Amino acid sequence: MDPDSMRTGVRVPHGGDPDPTVLDFSANTNPDAPAGVEAVYERALEESRRYPDDEYPAFRAAAAEFVGCDRASVIPAPGGLAAIRLATEFSLEPGDEAVVPYPSFGEYAREVRLQGAKPRFVRYDDVCDLGPSVLEAASLAIVCTPNNPTGDAVALDDLEGLADRCATAGTTLLVDEAFLGFTDLPSAVGLERENVIVARSLTKLFGLPGLRAGFAVACGEQREALETARRSWSLGVPAARVGAYCLRRDEFVRETRERTARERDRLREALERRFDVHSADAPYLLCGVGEDDDRTVESVLEEASREGIVVRDARTFRGLDSHIRVAVKDREANDRLLAALNVSDSKASEEGE
Repeated sequence: MDPDSMRTGVRVPHGGDPDPTVLDFSANTNPDAPAGVEAVYERALEESRRYPDDEYPAFRAAAAEFVGCDRASVIPAPGGLAAIRLATEFSLEPGDEAVVPYPSFGEYAREVRLQGAKPRFVRYDDVCDLGPSVLEAASLAIVCTPNNPTGDAVALDDLEGLADRCATAGTTLLVDEAFLGFTDLPSAVGLERENVIVARSLTKLFGLPGLRAGFAVACGEQREALETARRSWSLGVPAARVGAYCLRRDEFVRETRERTARERDRLREALERRFDVHSADAPYLLCGVGEDDDRTVESVLEEASREGIVVRDARTFRGLDSHIRVAVKDREANDRLLAALNVSDSKASEEGE
């Protein structure tokens, strides 16, 4: 990490409200967690009197089975963001350039800058079409799938084409799959390219964002470098034990995906009566508010706040100037959101007739 960049860098805004009394739609986490995690955590807490096994065999095995890779390719990390930092530390030196999508996760540009490198911002839906003139100048290219905050997933064929062009250009491709687990889409780990690093987050899918567990997947020389560079004891015992347990809860994952798709469709149909809603594959929806005398982003945030609900002010994302983002939760919570935003659910009304 570049010391000068550390001195001049700034933190970026995120969703998530620490107030337990509000209904938080600003953070895109599962409202449920797998049954049994409390008991697993309690046992792990007793084991925490000793250092973790730094090889993390159970965690690596569960992660490898979940995404479909060799267990040796899994690099444990305390959250997906830690995996992203490890990838940028490996790929970038001061003065380098990195392709950063926008609007997208704000930490990408921050992590690039912390290495003393320069972000080259490219529309998120144009990144997979980049050619040699851009890629040859970049040491790193980043793709988020599904993209945050728009929710679009990238087709694996498109990622494969980009990975091939990055390889020719000598560019590392970082694929952030923080929300891919909410879908049944295949992971980029299946490309098995030595220039591709995949970052995964566990805790969004399993409703435990405070646990901080995730991993990177890489192969070849990149895998060796990341494994060498990762911090010793990179996961605490509770995070490793609970993470491995959650990754094997196939029925929970299936039910989560089905509920998310069903509720996302219902929310989108209702919200479209008032907002310009972006179609998504993710557990969140980006809503264009528009600006007029009667409705602004501030007024919508205030409407929700009066009902004890927090939604994300998406103007903090580069390129967005009149948007909010709302998470997809369970039916009861989603109904509260719709009521707070003065939007009726026609399906619910018809069922009540």
